[in-house]
Amino acid sequence: MRVALLRRSAPDPTHLTVVHEGTSFRVAMRRRASARRITLRVSSATGEVVLTLPERTAVSTAQLFADAHAGWIAARVAKVPARVALEPGAMVPLRGVPHRILHWSVTSGATVATRDGTDAPIIAVACQPPHVGRRVRDFLEAEARLDLREAVTRHARALGRAPRRLTVRDTRSRWGSCSAQGHLNFSWRLILAPSFVLDYLAAHEVAHLAEMNHSDRFWSLLERLYPRVDEAERWLKRHGTELHRYG
Repeated sequence: MRVALLRRSAPDPTHLTVVHEGTSFRVAMRRRASARRITLRVSSATGEVVLTLPERTAVSTAQLFADAHAGWIAARVAKVPARVALEPGAMVPLRGVPHRILHWSVTSGATVATRDGTDAPIIAVACQPPHVGRRVRDFLEAEARLDLREAVTRHARALGRAPRRLTVRDTRSRWGSCSAQGHLNFSWRLILAPSFVLDYLAAHEVAHLAEMNHSDRFWSLLERLYPRVDEAERWLKRHGTELHRYG
């Protein structure tokens, strides 16, 4: 009796490598059952290159597709703002105002926004050197939480509705969201933008507590809560991507 042996195919690689004019680019590869063709995307926030392909498409075909678009990948990646590490000397905006990170002591202490001897804005950090980035990130998240809680409370009072929960995360696809259960979620990176932008996003999501859509009624309600809608939208369109370069 013959026994049929099934040969298991090798697992897909997690990424492909594409070279353009001597520079290598890492391309994440993801299969999607609903995909009908190969697509390429470069995140304007992080510069991550993602190739999505149908279930039955061969890896070799995906590699050929990526290679054929090497120039396109290079051009898109070049437009992504350079990353800024949260390290001593780095300039980081806080409520739209550039602050220099100053590591002034290795003895653990509070991280504060203040001014140096020349009256220049700084974020002063006191901790062991390897922890500077985490301390600055924690400080920025805490400041975002404070500002968002104040803004949400103010707009919710004006609307006559209250959210059930408010969370702050490092969201990538949207600056804020409102669930059907009344849970509001925001990106901590809004603390990097001018305060009127954060205030606008808080009003936007609070308005969804009454209108879970983007109908004319929603926009009318939002403009009553916060009249600077157009100004904030313009700022986000021009500068929003830059907020993702920090950290």
